[in-house]
Amino acid sequence: MTKKQKKLLRKIIIASAGLIVINLLSKFLIIKGQTLKDFLYGLPLALAYICIYCIVGGNILIKAFKGILNRKLFDENFLMTIATIGAFALAVYDRSGDYNEAIFVMLFYQIGELFQSIAVGKSRKNISDLMDIRPDYANIEKDGQLIQVSPDSVSIGSVIVVQPGEKVPLDGIVEEGKSSLNTAALTGESLPREVCQGDEIVSGSINLTGVLKIKTSKEFGESTVSKILELVENASSRKSKSEEFISKFARLYTPAVVFSALALALLPPLGILLFTHTAPAWMDWLYRALTFLVISCPCALVISIPLTFFAGLGGASREGILIKGSNYLETLSKTKILVFDKTGTLTKGVFEVTGVHHNTLEEEKILEYAALAESASSHPISKSLINAHGKVLDRSRVKDIEEISGKGIKAVVDNDKVAVGNSRLMEDLGIAYKDCHKVGTIIHVAINGQYSGHIVISDVEKENAREAVMALKKAGIEKTVMLTGDADKVAQAVAEKLGLDEVHSQLMPQDKVFEVEKLLAEKTKNSALAFVGDGINDAPVLSRADIGIAMGAMGSDAAIEAADVVLMDDNPMNISKAIKISKKCLGIVYQNIVFALVVKFSCLALGALGLANMWLAIFADVGVMVLAILNAIRALKVKM
Repeated sequence: MTKKQKKLLRKIIIASAGLIVINLLSKFLIIKGQTLKDFLYGLPLALAYICIYCIVGGNILIKAFKGILNRKLFDENFLMTIATIGAFALAVYDRSGDYNEAIFVMLFYQIGELFQSIAVGKSRKNISDLMDIRPDYANIEKDGQLIQVSPDSVSIGSVIVVQPGEKVPLDGIVEEGKSSLNTAALTGESLPREVCQGDEIVSGSINLTGVLKIKTSKEFGESTVSKILELVENASSRKSKSEEFISKFARLYTPAVVFSALALALLPPLGILLFTHTAPAWMDWLYRALTFLVISCPCALVISIPLTFFAGLGGASREGILIKGSNYLETLSKTKILVFDKTGTLTKGVFEVTGVHHNTLEEEKILEYAALAESASSHPISKSLINAHGKVLDRSRVKDIEEISGKGIKAVVDNDKVAVGNSRLMEDLGIAYKDCHKVGTIIHVAINGQYSGHIVISDVEKENAREAVMALKKAGIEKTVMLTGDADKVAQAVAEKLGLDEVHSQLMPQDKVFEVEKLLAEKTKNSALAFVGDGINDAPVLSRADIGIAMGAMGSDAAIEAADVVLMDDNPMNISKAIKISKKCLGIVYQNIVFALVVKFSCLALGALGLANMWLAIFADVGVMVLAILNAIRALKVKM
């Protein structure tokens, strides 16, 4: 518990104990044939109750007084103050000595405030856990000593040292060392990630085991940790339509009920006096008006609706899903069309050798010759061939390398003339080649003018991509579409394998925007279209869609900046998880709105008719608020 919560709890306990003591004394003690209540029905007893009232409600009275000074009368503090002071005045007027109602109204209101504080604290904790990823310093090695400097003073290309137990302060590439990283605060993934020399590393991770030397690739202001913190800090400022409605509703509703209560206290008795010429029961109508005021307090709506969205944002962040505001959370729940970019979203974005079809040589020999011929190239296809070979290459075995743009490479390997490239290279050399039925990039290999076979290189689908598409259908997505710049044959094969409804291939970035525009025109008014991408060329489409979802771990800065939702671990399964969180959150919001309004207006009608006492008013105000808050914190967890 926080200090504020403990202080509030102490107030509640002291006030409750005081009430119990006074009520027991007044009920059981008899002084000279009179009960204590009869003996002290006047000022002494009133003062005892007032002391308890000030203990439990003093801060409410102060807030109400400040509101009056600042010309902001119509809030829950003002309503509570008028209603409870009025209840005190009625008890003094009829000399009943029963001030319990007034104190219980304030006591239960404070219990509701305590529940609210605990609920907000619980949902805030999930977000504040993310704030713990902010690094305090970076280690720079100088003259054999580690010097701690501010992360924002470290320039790009500097080498920093991260020791076990320390946070990684800046994005970069591991220059030396190997270790395990805790990335839970970034991705929600509990398993450590292993890194070694040459691996990319993002700020915000916690180094668990070995010492790492990292060459920085970004300044602190542009690093992953800074981007995440900026998203988290700004998320609560973007209000949903539901929150904006409740805020406007409260501003109009509160003064309306205050004037309604005033009318209830004055107009009916005046009508009785004028039309019947009999003395009206002024105190009865005043009591009804005070009860009406307590019932009318809009706490349940004003507190529980923002709290529900806050809990939803906190629950999502705990799962490694950063949603930039409750407005995006609300829109996400309406998503019916989901559009994917292919590379890096549904596929790994890394070329891999997926097949070797040999003719005259063994598979290992073809890979070895192809890798040696391509060893001087930095092209992704060349790297995939070298990785597939998996052995240290002796570059001295290769000479006379000639790169033929758009076609391939010719080289001499172990005095053998090797040609590695596409079908156009084979045609230029007059070498008969065989077509491949497999989908992917086909690399033909010829040695000494003889066709030796071909290698298939493909961008491999993510292991759970098909499962993710199926999960989206279960989550209510009506149409899944893939947009890609790849060849149609490759795109159709991926779409069929993953179970997508529609695919558009060979697209430029501007073509993707055009396709999204067409889909936006097709959707219904109350539905939304979401686009998922990770590349810099996806930024225009992410901005144009109703909801832009970016893959955060490997996605470009431009994509993350343009997106409304960021998936920190690049797992496509988290898309359906985000949609489920948003739908649950909105479901709770609507439940609370309907529940609060139905109970409020029912009790208001009963109060106006004189059928509701202050105890029912307490339930209508504080009871509904507590139930709404307890319902709101369910948004913290979503069962997958």
